[in-house]
Amino acid sequence: MICGLDIGTTKIAAIIGEFTPSGIEILGVGTHRSDGLRQGVVVNIEATTKSIAAAVQEAEQMADARVETVYVGIAGGHIQGFSSTGQVSMRNREVTEADVARVLEQAKAVNIPLDRQILHTIPIEYIIDGQGQIRDPIGMSGVRMEVRAHVITAAVTSVQNIVKCCNRAELDVQEVVLEPIASSLAVLHEDEMDLGVTLIDMGGGTTDIAVYHEGSDVFTSVLVMGGQRITQDVAHGLRTSVAEAERLKNKHGCALARLVGDDEEIEVPGVGPRPPRQHKRKFLAEIIEPRVEEILLLAHQSLLHSGCADLAASGIVLTGGAAQLEGICELAEDIFRVPVRRGIPEVGVGGVRVGDARVSVKDGGFSQMIADPRFSTAVGLVLYGAAHEPLTDGTYLHDDRPSLGRRLSSWVRELF
Repeated sequence: MICGLDIGTTKIAAIIGEFTPSGIEILGVGTHRSDGLRQGVVVNIEATTKSIAAAVQEAEQMADARVETVYVGIAGGHIQGFSSTGQVSMRNREVTEADVARVLEQAKAVNIPLDRQILHTIPIEYIIDGQGQIRDPIGMSGVRMEVRAHVITAAVTSVQNIVKCCNRAELDVQEVVLEPIASSLAVLHEDEMDLGVTLIDMGGGTTDIAVYHEGSDVFTSVLVMGGQRITQDVAHGLRTSVAEAERLKNKHGCALARLVGDDEEIEVPGVGPRPPRQHKRKFLAEIIEPRVEEILLLAHQSLLHSGCADLAASGIVLTGGAAQLEGICELAEDIFRVPVRRGIPEVGVGGVRVGDARVSVKDGGFSQMIADPRFSTAVGLVLYGAAHEPLTDGTYLHDDRPSLGRRLSSWVRELF
């Protein structure tokens, strides 16, 4: 039994899955309003604990199962990434799993501040006796092996607070996983990651960026701005409550005002006893577009500054709650000048592909619910967990599914 727990700024999502030799079966889904987080960081332990417990309990009731451990996602402005290298001499002149573990430990052996901890060490390439661009070195011959790796760190207190909230909700944390890595497993395809792709996960409090090239994550960044800021703009611009602004954004919102007809109207509830008013839908779009444009421009600037902007040969994939907005892909194409698509977990009865794995649902009634950009991280956390958990016969999911295995063996089995 695997539970992926996405602790977002505006929403907590829990998904329970069970994996079989043929893939992963999702048994239950639970969601709850997120109370106690700001821009991806816990600011109220008690409120966050209650929200986590409510979401997990809903998933447990649907799955008719009890969850004890979770794979939990993390994001926030405290996330940082940098490049590192390591090298070792090989004792038997043939690379073993132990050699790979040693060279990755060398890459992790860097001085970082005491208030930070390493979340992931992701290999970009292995180099054996000067020969580079090696993804899977096991079994190769040589006397010296090097690795170029992308190291991702987080604030110790942020990790501790997330773990503490889960523990108070009577859950053990199996691993803390960077959210864009999880989302990537749910919405990216292997050919995209080989050619080069940028994932932009637009959540409520943060916008997470991850760049993949030649199959590896080479850059990550987190912007402390997301869909919640868009909602606040709508609330102020239309003079309505935040709850109604969120509803209007989701139901009538558009990220590109030129796509909205001049004669379209919407009803906007007043605040308190004030009566509702009629507004042009284009006016709503004119409120939304500048903020979405600002977020995407900040993402573009981050990519340009990192030197990774030209690596996304296959384009951009948008996911997360804000990615549902009409016109957002067209606006992103105007900014990035590359093809843009919306990343959605494709889950269905009978087993539909998610990324390069097969995921099915036990009850077709909620398959459409999960096929939503808002659930990309939670579905990805289940996939991440599946790479760690042995099947009933002692094997692993990635042993039976080569394409998923190639992706996860370099990311997951060697992360720590």
